[in-house]
Amino acid sequence: MEAYHPFAALRHRNFRLFWIGQIISLTGTWMHQAAQSWLVYELTSSPFFLGLAGTAASAPILLFSLAGGVIADRHSKRNIVLIAHVILLSLTLILAVLVATGVVNIWHALIIAFLIGTVLAFEIPARQSFIIELVGKEDLMNGIAHNSTAYQVARMIGPAVAGILMGSVGLASCFFINALSFL
Repeated sequence: MEAYHPFAALRHRNFRLFWIGQIISLTGTWMHQAAQSWLVYELTSSPFFLGLAGTAASAPILLFSLAGGVIADRHSKRNIVLIAHVILLSLTLILAVLVATGVVNIWHALIIAFLIGTVLAFEIPARQSFIIELVGKEDLMNGIAHNSTAYQVARMIGPAVAGILMGSVGLASCFFINALSFL
């Protein structure tokens, strides 16, 4: 019986690069979510709109991720992830500019949240199923564990960094940094 290696998936150069990129991008995504909630509440002071923004971001993932999985099975997962990140970068950059220039309205935030959720419905299945292509069957379980770790680490760090940035440099900085995280 072969010994277990807790970092087996990280032996694969492409997975290492992907994993580091995941931590950066997911941290930006969690920063964005925290900043978006703050933005919506700042614009409306309404718990209803806060909930509506969360629904606008989450409903497309629920509704379209099955189709996203089918597309990921039939097309290049790498290309889907790359295209999705270009679109996510663009949407986030639009929101950042709207916030920075002071012209943002609630409808901007809601539409962008919905569009981001729609893109994620296709990106998430492609990204998650891309792991096997990077590590192979032998290290797949370890790759999944590292992917999950990256998600949880980003989930802790992202909102904390967003809070610090919102307090020190302003709300728009969170969206600009998230846009950069997609690179």
